[in-house]
Amino acid sequence: MLTIHATDRHRYCDGLSRRSFLQAGILGATGLTLADGLRAQAAAQDRGSPTRETALILIWLDGGPTHMDTYDLKPSAPAEYRGPMKAIPTNVPGVAVCELMPRQARIMDRLTIVRSLHHTTGDHFAGAHWMLTGYFGSNVARLDPMYPSAGAITAKVRGANRPGMPAYVAVPVAASVGLVPGYHGGAYLGTAYNPFQTGGDPNTPNFSVRNLTLPGGLTLSQLEDRRRLLASFDSLRREIDASGTADTLDRFQQEAYELISGPAARQAFDIGREDPRVRDRYGRHIWGQSCLLARRLVEAGVTFVTVHMGGWDNHAAIEAALKNKLPIFDRALASLVEDLDARGLYERVAICVCGEFGRTPKVNGNAGRDHWGEAGFAVVGGGGLRTGGVVGATTDKGEYPKDCPVRPEDLWATLYAVLGIDTRQTFVDKTGRPHPVLNGGQPIPGLL
Repeated sequence: MLTIHATDRHRYCDGLSRRSFLQAGILGATGLTLADGLRAQAAAQDRGSPTRETALILIWLDGGPTHMDTYDLKPSAPAEYRGPMKAIPTNVPGVAVCELMPRQARIMDRLTIVRSLHHTTGDHFAGAHWMLTGYFGSNVARLDPMYPSAGAITAKVRGANRPGMPAYVAVPVAASVGLVPGYHGGAYLGTAYNPFQTGGDPNTPNFSVRNLTLPGGLTLSQLEDRRRLLASFDSLRREIDASGTADTLDRFQQEAYELISGPAARQAFDIGREDPRVRDRYGRHIWGQSCLLARRLVEAGVTFVTVHMGGWDNHAAIEAALKNKLPIFDRALASLVEDLDARGLYERVAICVCGEFGRTPKVNGNAGRDHWGEAGFAVVGGGGLRTGGVVGATTDKGEYPKDCPVRPEDLWATLYAVLGIDTRQTFVDKTGRPHPVLNGGQPIPGLL
């Protein structure tokens, strides 16, 4: 059994107290290793990546959220199936959601519920890997990521929408079932395509992004001295390298330096610049402020942002757990949709909410629900997707899809289409074997 509490402040990532600034991946002994990611972005541009600045915010409900008590309630089912929550109508006729999500109910015309999302595993690790990559692969017996996440693919193919910003960011951490970055990472694409993690809690008054804050008293002037040292190395390289490689390396190191020391990224990550009234609307909680930070990042030019919300593995006392979590989640998601819409961003920024699987339709003896891959949900919107309805349906007791079954690869085929990514292109793993972005899957009918 895995239990992750929504209020858990455990730091998944190694902090600077245990790893040096150089080891954290900001500076290398001979260069700015962040340049690797910038080099990849440029390669994507050279391949002719899309010109439309679409972006995606993935809200990852780590642990496996219940479909039966959130977006697929069954008020006519027997009591042991329908559970403790009541359904309320939304502003879309015939569509109901949990009573604890009134704000989403008022904006359901700007969202679509996918009620027939499913796969065939109740293994946390296998489910998370499948949902985040579109591939069945890793599992509890083989934890290492087998395939790159959709965020890593996006970083490789699309790069950032604007210079000076990372392509792929996780707020506050990239965690899947306790693994960091786990199945959010680059796998065989390499660590250059792992997400840039903010760390910390965006709700704290002194929040700052660890990787954009120089640690241990290091000053920008000292960083500049290191850059001058690198320039001297590059001068020597140029004397023996007539191919132009050194000039290219110089450019990527310059861009990496600008990301660390320049204003664009620092301003985007500085949530303290937001109007306090906007911050209040999202909710003064790590989840609400993480969603607000995600909006700031896509607005500034980040292409893919993952917001981690843990604590959904509710094998017991699910009513109390949902009464704690759902109002916070409801406020954060509804505010994000409204804010993106009000700022003219919703047409180009898609949202997807999902976890690794649903929960058992029948309530167990501990008043909770167990793992259930055969039925779950996703909530999508924005990015030009059609909204204001429901895709698919489950059986009367919420056990299996009965209409328009959707697999994880179908969900990602839809979202990759929004991002302008050709899922037929291939990348080579460490053994030299080519893999397509998706091995199967079709865009969900009616959403594009």
